[in-house]
Amino acid sequence: MKKVLKITGKLFLWVFVTLVLLLAGFLVMLYLVSRGPSSQIRNLFVTSVRETSAAGFLADIFLTEQEVAQIVAANVLEVGEVSTDTQLFAFEAESDKEGGEGDDGESRDIEIIEVKGALYKGKMMIVKDPSRVKVGVCDEFDMDKRGLTLLEIIEKYDAVAGVNGGRYNDVNGFGKGGLPEGIVFSEGELVYGELDRTYDIYGFDKDNVFICGRMTGKQAVDKGFRDAVTFGPALVVNGEAVSAAGTSSGLNPRTAIGQRADGAVLLLVIEGRQTSSLGATYLDLIEIMLEYEAVNAANLDGGMSSAMVYEGEEIIHNCSVKGSRDMPTAFVVER
Repeated sequence: MKKVLKITGKLFLWVFVTLVLLLAGFLVMLYLVSRGPSSQIRNLFVTSVRETSAAGFLADIFLTEQEVAQIVAANVLEVGEVSTDTQLFAFEAESDKEGGEGDDGESRDIEIIEVKGALYKGKMMIVKDPSRVKVGVCDEFDMDKRGLTLLEIIEKYDAVAGVNGGRYNDVNGFGKGGLPEGIVFSEGELVYGELDRTYDIYGFDKDNVFICGRMTGKQAVDKGFRDAVTFGPALVVNGEAVSAAGTSSGLNPRTAIGQRADGAVLLLVIEGRQTSSLGATYLDLIEIMLEYEAVNAANLDGGMSSAMVYEGEEIIHNCSVKGSRDMPTAFVVER
């Protein structure tokens, strides 16, 4: 018995010492990143962790609140007033085109392209017919009830593909994903939000034009939004990149949506927080969207929520160790 206790004691001591050494090493690395000679590494670190729901506190360990605020303020997109010019789009309804749906009712007119940068990789899904892109929602908006995973929302709408959608309540990364933040339009109806409140809104009007704007719920209804959510910021407006200060943001998993002049919808998801893909900044998203000729584009929810599903398979996995995240909204592509 004494021999067993002695071995057990040594094992616990070894585990304790190992954990202490790992913690000490982590703190030393954190100090060097926060207080080291490279301001670029420091800025990327601060902006990256401050964009997360669970790890933002890491920026405050060796930096003051004022220092963190200054770094964040110096590395942002300078969006300003956003006003989408709908005259820049020239396309007709898919039903009016010759040739109909084509032979493949599920994957018709969908193209998926690998995208790569120095620090990231991901996928761009191009949907030729914008009328097929809708906002799918979970069964009930309630902070105390779980939302649905991306795959579950896609299955609910019998859709062929989709990406995660808008902002939602997720305090410290432990939210249940059942309550949106901002405004939500789905299939022509205002399903969440108030008429007299002002929101950043990104989505499609009844003419299938993707619009970026800041307006009240009443103005959004009058403008004829059919499917839209709140997140942002805008990345490209009327064919021009939004101005950026510094790095614009940190390196993180990203989801973005845009539209070309011919109506095609661009759904972009970037993997992140992996050795093979650290993540992308807003500047990276802007560069990709302009490369694919976006007239308007906006950032959607990212981080652990970023994912892409196509034909029942999650072709871009989120980076959450807990698996697929519950969420209240997603952009889905109808069959």
